[in-house]
Amino acid sequence: MVVGEFAGWKGAVVVLPADGHVHSEWSWDAPNGSMERTCARAVELGIPAVAFTEHADFTTWIVLASDLDEHRHLKAFATPDGLLAPPKLDLDAYLECVQRCRDKFPDLRIVTGVELGEPHWHGSVAARLLDAGQFDRVLGSLHCLPIGQRFSEMPNLYRQRPAAEVVREYLTEIGLLISGWDAFAVLAHIDYAVRYWPAEAGPFDPYAFEDEFRHALRTLADSDRGLEINTRGSPGSLSHYGQIVGWWREEGGTVVTFGSDAHDPTAIAWGFAEAVAMVEAHGFRPGRHPYDLWTRSG
Repeated sequence: MVVGEFAGWKGAVVVLPADGHVHSEWSWDAPNGSMERTCARAVELGIPAVAFTEHADFTTWIVLASDLDEHRHLKAFATPDGLLAPPKLDLDAYLECVQRCRDKFPDLRIVTGVELGEPHWHGSVAARLLDAGQFDRVLGSLHCLPIGQRFSEMPNLYRQRPAAEVVREYLTEIGLLISGWDAFAVLAHIDYAVRYWPAEAGPFDPYAFEDEFRHALRTLADSDRGLEINTRGSPGSLSHYGQIVGWWREEGGTVVTFGSDAHDPTAIAWGFAEAVAMVEAHGFRPGRHPYDLWTRSG
């Protein structure tokens, strides 16, 4: 087995695709991130391309003291009134780092990118960043939902509301994100709310939310954009992605990408062998080049 090939489902040899969702030290929530070490790891694994889609978050949200105890690196961004205020992306420094890594790793395709958090709520500032950055890959994502007059991430929402209500509200807002902001090419982690699904709610069943998933996927397909297969937390996450990708195809989706959502170099391409086999089973195939988007066959 050569570099870049892994044993997938049923022992099949799988060639790893590009990783289209990676964070480095230029993402505010990646204290262990390193663009250079991530590139070195990508070369070691034989990954053809990496998109450094750094966080650009414009929403402030409620942060609990217990969250700060568990994630000490967040304390630098907490305000006295109990909110988390993500800092701006240092665009110039990020682009300089990309160029240094391109010079150091000429055989690796390094793609510039950004992950926009809730851009449909922050249209003007998001548009200015895209104009300044001229990124190769733009992801749209949703991390927060309204709670009263403020916003909250998923773990806190699950403490406040029934688990099923949180997921339904999340998927409804995903539809609003897609229809309300057209300047991103790929929807990141449609299953973000599922990552934090509380154990006391029992096993997560995607079929209980089929209508909501299908509506979001249909809205995305109608906009002619791509769906990311996010492997963070895999292999568990791939169990529900198998069904989501089936719905994506049925609702007219034609493009998928793969994203590890890695926040440190060791996590790049995590779970990709299984993800590739699952996506192929639903009729999606790679393009002519290993770094191309995957498209639906037939």
